[in-house]
Amino acid sequence: MIKKIAAFALIGLSIASCTPTQQGAGIGAASGAVIGGVVTGNVRGAAVGAAIGGVSGALIGRVAEQPGQCYYRDQYGRRYIDDCRGGY
Repeated sequence: MIKKIAAFALIGLSIASCTPTQQGAGIGAASGAVIGGVVTGNVRGAAVGAAIGGVSGALIGRVAEQPGQCYYRDQYGRRYIDDCRGGY
């Protein structure tokens, strides 16, 4: 248990100096790997989850670097970035 806590602390410290895009990719990949591994019960699911989470996290993190830009989904579920509406 102590080793897991130490590992998570080191991961958190290692991404603290990264850009928001890098932080988003790291957090997304780690979260995706855990979720993919738990849901499928194998390494392949964890790898797929890490890839999907990393790309999604990087996209969301990239928006954080662009003031006045927001992350949206269209009616077909595709993601895009555009000017924020309504004073966000």
